[in-house]
Amino acid sequence: MSVIREELLRAVEAWKADDPDPDTRAELDRLIAQGDAAGLADRFAGSLQFGTAGLRGLLGAGPNRMNRKVVLRATAGLCAYLLETVPGAAERGICIGFDGRRLSTELARDAASVACGMGIRVFAFEHVVPTPLVGFACLERNAAAGIVITASHNPPDYNGYKVYWSNGAQIIPPIDEGIAAAIDRVGSVESIPRASAGDAGLYEVLGPDVERRYLDAIRKLQLHPELPRAVSIAYTAMHGVGARLAIQALNEAGFTDIASVREQEEPDGRFPTVAFPNPEEAGAMDMVLALAKEKKADVVFANDPDADRLAVAVRHASGEYVQLTGNDVGCLLGHYLLEQQPGEKRLVINTIVSSPMLGAIARAHGARWEQVLTGFKWIANRAIALEAEGERFVLGYEEALGYTVGSVVRDKDGIGTAVVVADLAAWCKENGRTLLDELEVAWRRYGMYLSRQVAKVLPGAEGAQQIAAIMERTRAEPPASIADRKVVAFVDLARGERRHADGRIEPAGLPHGDVIALELEGDHRVMLRPSGTEPKIKFYFDVRVDIAPDEAIEAARARGEALLAELVAGLDL
Repeated sequence: MSVIREELLRAVEAWKADDPDPDTRAELDRLIAQGDAAGLADRFAGSLQFGTAGLRGLLGAGPNRMNRKVVLRATAGLCAYLLETVPGAAERGICIGFDGRRLSTELARDAASVACGMGIRVFAFEHVVPTPLVGFACLERNAAAGIVITASHNPPDYNGYKVYWSNGAQIIPPIDEGIAAAIDRVGSVESIPRASAGDAGLYEVLGPDVERRYLDAIRKLQLHPELPRAVSIAYTAMHGVGARLAIQALNEAGFTDIASVREQEEPDGRFPTVAFPNPEEAGAMDMVLALAKEKKADVVFANDPDADRLAVAVRHASGEYVQLTGNDVGCLLGHYLLEQQPGEKRLVINTIVSSPMLGAIARAHGARWEQVLTGFKWIANRAIALEAEGERFVLGYEEALGYTVGSVVRDKDGIGTAVVVADLAAWCKENGRTLLDELEVAWRRYGMYLSRQVAKVLPGAEGAQQIAAIMERTRAEPPASIADRKVVAFVDLARGERRHADGRIEPAGLPHGDVIALELEGDHRVMLRPSGTEPKIKFYFDVRVDIAPDEAIEAARARGEALLAELVAGLDL
C-alpha cells in the first residue's frame, strides 16, 4: 500500500461523481481501499486520445481507459461535429454496430442514446456483427457517419470506438482533429442529451435485409463462379463475430466443404483459447491448422475477432501448411484480379510499408499503382478521390492482413476477401495448381519480392527520445549504402521530398508523416517508422530477386532471405 496524492484523489472523486457506471466507480473505490496509487495514477495519466482510429484502450475506470463515460463524451463530441459540418446529418443518421468483446453491447447502446438525444437518426444492429457489415451499411444508407464498438485484434482486455465518415471510410485529418476538439468542449455526462430508442422515434433496427444485400454484393466479386468449387476449407473465427456470415458467404459462393473450429466459432470476449487473438501472432492459428491437417483441407482461413482481417494458409505437397504473409495474399490478389479483369483505368493501392511487388504487377498490366501512408483509412480515402477522376478501384491492401476488393466496403473486409481468395483457389485447382504454385508463377513473372519487419522496443520517455534521435540522425546523415547496396534515393515524408543520389529533389507524392525510406540499387528498400501505438521504432526491409528460368524456387528464396539478412545486419540500428 502506498500514499495516494491528494491531487490524484480529488481527480478520482471528480470522475466518480460524473461516472454513470457503478462497476467502474466500484473499481476506483477498490483501488483507493487497496492504496494502489500506481493503478490510480495509470488510469488518470492523461486521456485516451481521439485520432484516426477513433479510440482504443484497456477497459477500466478513468479517462485513460475505455468505459461508458469516455464513450458518452466521445459520441456527444462526434454528434456535435456532425451537426456543425455535414449537411443533413440529423436526417442521414449514424450506423452503429458492435462486436463480442466485453462491454461492447453497453457502449453501443450508450452511443445510440446520445445520438438520438441530440436529434440524429440511428440505424443500429441489435446483435454482434462483423465490422465490414457496418461499413457496408453506412454506404447503403448514405449515413453521415458510422460507429463500431470494437478493438479488432487487440488482446482481450481492450475495447475501442471506430468511426466511419460520410464517405463510408475511416476518418482522416482534419476530421479527427475537429471531432477531438468537439469532444474537449463536452461538459459533464449529466449535461449530455440522451434518449431511449422508443422515446426518440429516431431509432431503426438494421435487420437481415442488410446482410442479404451485403452477401449478394460480395458474391459478385468472384471472377469465376462457373468453375467447380472443389476446394476444402478449414476456418476459424477466433472467438470473434465472423463465423456465421463468413461460412454463409462461402457456402453461397459454392464452397460447402468447410470445417470450422467449433471451440472458437461463437463470440466470446474472454478469448479462452487464444492469448492474443491476432492471426499474425505465433500460436494464434494452432487450432485451425490442426483441424486443417486432420481434414486435409486445401486452404485455411482465419478472421480476426471483428472479421475485417483475413489470414490464409495453404496445404503444401508435403502435407504441412504454409501461412501466407499479408504481402503474399495482397500480391496474389493483385495478380489474379488484374490478369483476369482487363480494362482501362484500373487502380490498385497499398500502404508504403507493404510490398512494392504490387507496383510491378500493376505496371505489367497497364494499371495504376499508388502507395499511401500506413493505415487502411488512407487506402480507402485515396481510392474514393481517384474514382472521382475516373479510375476503377480494383484492390487495396496492407501487409497486416487487411484487404478490400472493389468498392463494396470502404475498409478492410475479411469476409469479402475470403470469398475472392476461395474463388482464386478454385481457379488454381481447375488449372492444376495451388495458391503456392500461383505465387511462384507471379514471382517468376514479376520478380520475387520478400519482406521482413524488425522492431526495436524503446519504452518510456527515454525511449521516445531515442526513437526521435534515430529518425533525426538518419535525416541528418543518411547512409550512402547499406550492405554494399548503394542508396539511390532518400525519401523523407516529414519533409515531403525524395532526394536522389545525383542531387535532384522532387516531391515525395505522399501525405506528410514521420517516415523515412531508403531506396537501394537493385529495387530493394529499407524504411524506418516510429510506431503510432507502441513504444517501438519499426524497420521494414523489401528485396527483389530475379529467378533464372531453370532455378528452383527454394534456391531463389534462399538468395532473397540471405539478402534480407544482409540488409538487416547492414543497417546500424
